[in-house]
Amino acid sequence: MTTAEIPFKIDIPDSKLSLLKQKLALTTFPDELEDAGREYGAPLADIQRLVARWRDGYDWRKHEAELNAELPQFMKDIEVEGFGTLAIHYVHKKSEVEDAIPLLFVHGWPGNFLEVRKILPLLTAASPDHPSFHVVAISMPGYGFSDGPTKKGFRFPQYAEVANKLMLALGYDQYVTQGGDLGFFVTRKIANMYGGKHSKAWHTNFPRLPNSSPPKLFSRPLAYLTHILTPYTEAEKAGLARTDWFEKLGRGYFMEQSTQPQTLGYGLTDSPAGLLAWIYEKLVNWSDDYLWDDDEVLTWVSTYWFSRAGPAASLRIYYEMVQGNERGHEDTSIPLGFSYFPKELFNVPKRWHKASNLVFESEHTAGGHFAAHEKPELLVNDLRAMFGKGGPAFGIVPGKAGYR
Repeated sequence: MTTAEIPFKIDIPDSKLSLLKQKLALTTFPDELEDAGREYGAPLADIQRLVARWRDGYDWRKHEAELNAELPQFMKDIEVEGFGTLAIHYVHKKSEVEDAIPLLFVHGWPGNFLEVRKILPLLTAASPDHPSFHVVAISMPGYGFSDGPTKKGFRFPQYAEVANKLMLALGYDQYVTQGGDLGFFVTRKIANMYGGKHSKAWHTNFPRLPNSSPPKLFSRPLAYLTHILTPYTEAEKAGLARTDWFEKLGRGYFMEQSTQPQTLGYGLTDSPAGLLAWIYEKLVNWSDDYLWDDDEVLTWVSTYWFSRAGPAASLRIYYEMVQGNERGHEDTSIPLGFSYFPKELFNVPKRWHKASNLVFESEHTAGGHFAAHEKPELLVNDLRAMFGKGGPAFGIVPGKAGYR
């Protein structure tokens, strides 16, 4: 049943803004080695500049007003089996096209609902040349202005349950999904649990499959021969190098957040400079030479600092993922689409990805981990191609083709 939506506006109390400035003013910075660059982590000069801007020049009220003006936000109580009721924050913008395709957008970490900001007007735009979408961008539990879980064991089935129940409550009994990073795992779980009945197709910019690894002789002999005999392209070599870099030098955050997130949470919750450095490092390292504006970074980090559940809540999903052995692969049967961006963190040759339900693939020459933010037009064009006329998932939601 469709239930009434409760409008939400971001309105951070003055007391929290004042406390933030006080904490920033008391920041003690570490030293730094000569010519360290980015090799050892976020550069000292960058963090000093950003902290100074956050303290004295950055206008949160201006950006808060812009977010409220651009993003139609709402709150809804969702009951989660075994975990009580959580207040869930989400963005919901309907297209003027009545038969637009319902699309659920799921963010990752260190992202949040802001990742939908650039693609929202593109996805909802009406045109005879491409499909239009009704878009719901959820703030996952523990992120943005959603409640965080208070009990142990809140894992991907629960995130999927919350998202599916939200879509049903909004009247979208059948819908499609898009997600990257942790959003990949959540939308995959949605496809696994609710595929066919509610979730009709899914798309990701974080391509992973059970066979997304070098083929072995005895399990995939033909693929193995291709792997051995066909030289890799320069783009494929670069992708493998990117993956190798991430595995060796970029995964420290994962080990900490998946083993002792509470310990890390003290620093990120008490020190805005610490939170800034922790997230800024990933924004820069994980994107493809994207020119991050200082205020853009500070708005992004501020939504973590002012989040309803606090910065520590966003970390625990990693611990639960590992404890629940949810990093493995799950088969899905509904249509699946992949968008490949060269600076994604896991970037293996396209030929390694094989699945009977993989119906759409698109390769790009630029873009990184934050595809919706870095390359919004490319990501939206892929969704239009997958779900538009002539696409492999056209008409996948009955009666919702997306055209006037």
